Amino acid sequence: MGVDLPTILPMMFALVLGVVCHEWAHGYVAYRLGDATAYSEGRLTLNPIPHIDPFGTILMPMVLALTGAPVLFGYAKPVPVVFQNLRNPLRDMVYVAAAGPAMNLALAFGTTLVLSLVINTLGVAGAAMESVGNLCVQTVRINVILAIFNLLPIPPLDGGRVAVGLLPHEAGRALANVEPYGFFIVFGLLLAGVLDVVIHPIMGAVLGVLQLLL
Repeated sequence: MGVDLPTILPMMFALVLGVVCHEWAHGYVAYRLGDATAYSEGRLTLNPIPHIDPFGTILMPMVLALTGAPVLFGYAKPVPVVFQNLRNPLRDMVYVAAAGPAMNLALAFGTTLVLSLVINTLGVAGAAMESVGNLCVQTVRINVILAIFNLLPIPPLDGGRVAVGLLPHEAGRALANVEPYGFFIVFGLLLAGVLDVVIHPIMGAVLGVLQLLL
């Protein structure tokens, strides 16, 4: 079953916000750790235009939303990072990779606080409250999904790169060799329904913790 425009728009706004901030975080941490590639290519910005990927940021999430998919996610253009430019490439790769999901969790946490403020302090009611509440809920939910999805330990996802940096040398090297096939593996797991089984319980637990703030 599809969804209507007033439902889709907050979802798309939340997704664009999430993926843009995610990529900015990668670029910012890389810049602080010695790699200025994202800065020199104009990607160290929160302006969404340089980050938008027509398929991953617009078309795919729109199709998922219109078809009522149980999980809505997407991606922006990856921020360029030259790991050899980092001061400590193996260690700093972990920080750069973790920065994206950490930003998504920070957005989810911050938005939950805003929603709590609106509900408990400002006491906004009626249509305005419904619109603000829906936008906040979608922002929290989608950013939690983005964080969990990107933390899957499959290169080139962020979790895969974190794992490569943390595992013993031989194991990390073996996992890094999976990267050329990573997206095919993720797509296969998605089609098989495995990702739903993994993501939904974790998402429920994280959302349950955030709900304690309301």
